[in-house]
Amino acid sequence: MADEGNGLFATALAQFNRGADLIELPDSIRSILSQPKNEIIVNFPVLMNTGEYQVFRGYRIQHSNIMGPYKGGVRFHQAVDLDEVKALASWMTWKSALCEIPFGGAKGGIAFSPRDVEPEELERIVRRFTHALGANIGPDHDIPAPDLGSNPQAMVWMMDTYANSTGATERQNVKRIVTGKTLETGGSPGRDKATGQGVMFCLQHWADETGFDLSSARAVIQGWGNVGGATGRILQVHGARVVAASDHLGAIADEDGIDAFDLTDWVGEHGTVSGFPNADWIEPADLWGVDADMVIPAALENQITADNAGQIKAKVVVEAANGPTTLEAEAILADRGIEVLPDILVNAGGVIVSYFEWLQNRSAQTWNLNDVDHKLRDILWKASDSICEIREELDIASRRDAAYAIALRRLKVVYEQRGIFP
Repeated sequence: MADEGNGLFATALAQFNRGADLIELPDSIRSILSQPKNEIIVNFPVLMNTGEYQVFRGYRIQHSNIMGPYKGGVRFHQAVDLDEVKALASWMTWKSALCEIPFGGAKGGIAFSPRDVEPEELERIVRRFTHALGANIGPDHDIPAPDLGSNPQAMVWMMDTYANSTGATERQNVKRIVTGKTLETGGSPGRDKATGQGVMFCLQHWADETGFDLSSARAVIQGWGNVGGATGRILQVHGARVVAASDHLGAIADEDGIDAFDLTDWVGEHGTVSGFPNADWIEPADLWGVDADMVIPAALENQITADNAGQIKAKVVVEAANGPTTLEAEAILADRGIEVLPDILVNAGGVIVSYFEWLQNRSAQTWNLNDVDHKLRDILWKASDSICEIREELDIASRRDAAYAIALRRLKVVYEQRGIFP
């Protein structure tokens, strides 16, 4: 087992290799999928409001396109580095294969804090990054989307920059260069809540499978951003209670339940859950020990570790974030009988609805929200069914290992049929 200090990509590789072992993935295919196809690093200058130029470093990692165009978000965070983005790109490949959508895996990012720049500076950073990537992205080649720190407006800037770098006759044909756009510029209904909605569909499947009553569930949500907030609101609509929540500035709890809609309004106004008047302040480290039925990490990676996994009292950990559980922590949870619903299933709602947006842009159509939600549920339900089936077929205890086995089996078939050129 890899040590927790070996980096996020080492964790991603360890998970990949467990799944590869289960399906006896040939060494040739294992070698190909063990590294990204392309690692693109760009350093680009941006004029700041001070009148001086600052050089930013951006990444675009293209892991695999054997199943379709590279697909993945663009992250704006000061901790973005090559190791992190490589791991995130590989997880996108597995998500797409697991959910049978015709995309490969990619991820991008810029190493900076968007909170530390002015809005007009942010626009210049995004546009310069897009220009620096140039032909490395494209509507049928590599399709970015929002991620941590970015948003629909950033995607609109990316789309506009790319469109104005193409020929005049193509500018209306490239809306699908990015997904996660605003509705007015070609975005899809339901994309803003897609990941949270997907979390709920996966939870519903697990609840049906295990006989658990979600309507009386108590949830702890770590990270009250786009994903965590949407998950909390959807859970509340279904009768569940959010009994604790946190973000980068604080944590709150209330055993009677925190109103998810009121908390979202508070965070929208104050930028943090800290200070929310209708709950008790707690130490962030105590969040994991709050008595609940489910713990939902919805922030950064490596949040559930060997240091806090023993505190969790829940029946299930629901990985709304990418890579939130370290290898050591996952082993501890398994020993304690706590199930883990894996990230490559649980948070796949974002890339699935991005696929829907891409399809709508290709055909110049707009679907309604009910259609989007219905199609999203069908895909996640089918993927969840597949996990149940392969667990029984191969006698797999871990849902993560089962999800990887499905994804890698599908990739294996495609590689064997297509071959390696030349």
